[in-house]
Amino acid sequence: MGTALVYHEDMTATRLLWDDPECEIECPERLTAALDGLRQRGLEQRCLRLSACEASEEELGLVHSPEYIALVQKTQTLGREELQALSKQYDAVYFHPNTFHCARLAVGAALKLVDAVLTGAVHNGLALVRPPGHHSQRAAANGFCVFNNVAIAAKHAKQKYGLQRILIVDWDVHHGQGIQYIFDDDPSVLYFSWHRYEHGHFWPFLRESDADVVGQGQGQGFTVNLPWNKVGMKNADYLAAFLHVLLPLAFEFDPELVLVSAGFDSAIGDPEGQMQATPECFAHLTQLLQVLAGSRICAVLEGGYCLESLAQSVCMMVQTLLGDPAPPLLGPMVPCQSALESIQSVQRAQARHWKSLQYSVAPGLSSSTHSPEGRSLPLPAESSTCAEAEGALSPLLHRLCLRPAPPVCTAVALTVPGAALALPPGVLHQEESVLREETEAWVRLHKSQFQDKGLAALGKILCLLDGLLDGQVRSGIAATIALAIAATLDVVIQRCLSHGAQRLLCVALGQLDRPLDLADDERILWLNIRGKEAAVWSMFHISTPLPQTTGGFLSCLLGLILPLAYGFQPDVVLMALGPSHGLQTAQAALLAAMLRGPVGGRILAVVEEESILQLARTLAEALNGEAPPSLGPFLMAAPEETQALMFLKAQLEPRWKLLQVAVPPPGSCSPVA
Repeated sequence: MGTALVYHEDMTATRLLWDDPECEIECPERLTAALDGLRQRGLEQRCLRLSACEASEEELGLVHSPEYIALVQKTQTLGREELQALSKQYDAVYFHPNTFHCARLAVGAALKLVDAVLTGAVHNGLALVRPPGHHSQRAAANGFCVFNNVAIAAKHAKQKYGLQRILIVDWDVHHGQGIQYIFDDDPSVLYFSWHRYEHGHFWPFLRESDADVVGQGQGQGFTVNLPWNKVGMKNADYLAAFLHVLLPLAFEFDPELVLVSAGFDSAIGDPEGQMQATPECFAHLTQLLQVLAGSRICAVLEGGYCLESLAQSVCMMVQTLLGDPAPPLLGPMVPCQSALESIQSVQRAQARHWKSLQYSVAPGLSSSTHSPEGRSLPLPAESSTCAEAEGALSPLLHRLCLRPAPPVCTAVALTVPGAALALPPGVLHQEESVLREETEAWVRLHKSQFQDKGLAALGKILCLLDGLLDGQVRSGIAATIALAIAATLDVVIQRCLSHGAQRLLCVALGQLDRPLDLADDERILWLNIRGKEAAVWSMFHISTPLPQTTGGFLSCLLGLILPLAYGFQPDVVLMALGPSHGLQTAQAALLAAMLRGPVGGRILAVVEEESILQLARTLAEALNGEAPPSLGPFLMAAPEETQALMFLKAQLEPRWKLLQVAVPPPGSCSPVA
């Protein structure tokens, strides 16, 4: 079990044979640059390498008409002038004598990847292909795309494996209208696309790319378009779209497979997209998707025309698929106003179709962002040239750290003899402890709460914490006695700060209070989840009730906990499960899995020993990158859960901007997190 990389060198055989500035960017070097990047960083060697085979005409026919397939097949025998004449019949397309072979290989690569994932040969993978596919329609090439690789893969998964719910995430900067048309009335495929739209004035200039186009017939609500109406979208904008739109819908949909139309023209430096999201952002987006569908993810390359940015972004995605933690995100986590407007327009358009979005919608506003003036509107003033975008990329790329995994991914320090037998393979059962004298020096203020057993447990915890802070251990799980968990947490916080940690996120579940001597320390963001009270004691001390419904828990996680975590950008996350924490095993695993992103995997979970046998294995799997278990059927958040969440967000939004789903009123001004 691992990650597949599907490729065939013949897919570099096609290139433009005549002058066409629009089409020349779709070149063979796109594949070689991506593959070279994977090899240079040792990532290809860690994958299961699979060679693509040509898709059959029957497989192409899952989406395309026989007449169109025959037309593309005929290009093998055409001369240059005939190829050019045929290409001109389509929008932004060029044909080559090898197009039919390459395009069949591209489809075949996607199908081989789906087979490998759905038969359990691998967890996930990436198909490096060209030509891309998401613009291609039943009987027409379009936008460099010949056959619709991802749409055929979805049809194949439905037909061969009987899947009933497939999520397609299209993060290419262009709208994948071909996929949308193919599944327009199909409720078994949820298609999400964000794309540069500019109120309808950016290619492909389609009214049906707007947010208020949601599918037809039984497929209403299963087409989700998020139009970007300005260039320059950054990491925070992409994260906000995932947290406030895509992931709520995805959890409610509960897919059996995730297909990613992985276009990297939405990354910084690309001349087509002119966006500002850095390559490591795609590591975070990938990691957020890994909690879905049992982590069954099949990514298929679409666009991406800045070779350096493309290669870096592909490496980031593959590194994350392999289970490595995502590197820190650069820049402030503050979505721009245009992004918030787009997110709101999607929420309004989709709210009547999805329970998970109903609480966040402002009434009485239109969900359309289309401008009726037509396609003649000039580009916004902030549009940058390719050279300017590449200049902005260069100082960022050298800061990316594609690090090898620590020697130990996850370690567990237990107080219960024999409990290590329940741990998954590869998880270290730690027996070592710091010296007793050192432990006692840390606990002098809490001596009454640390008897011999508690002192021994604390010594193991501090040894585990040192490994985490020194980079020898990625994450850890530690047991402590119930009476000492609050004091243990206090000692752990003090030790983190003394070892140079600048920001600690403490997610405390159950009856655990913030240490009084750290009450005003803004290096610590304390989030307490317990009881029935929602309270903001300060911008760094928050209490929220533990929701009792799946919808309420997911809204709290996606709408509060993760925006706070990404906005705070902690060095370490402490996840403490104290007395009466009330968290179900699946909830604890999902919380741990999703907190890996904001902190690069550096999480220490401290659990009272009464709960450790039940939680140790599932938590260890989640921290190791395994898919968390399902939360069960989606139940809409209760009114009191929604009210508590909205109260907290209203209080916290002035400081923590990633919580926003509403556009701030004109002239408002507030501090930035």
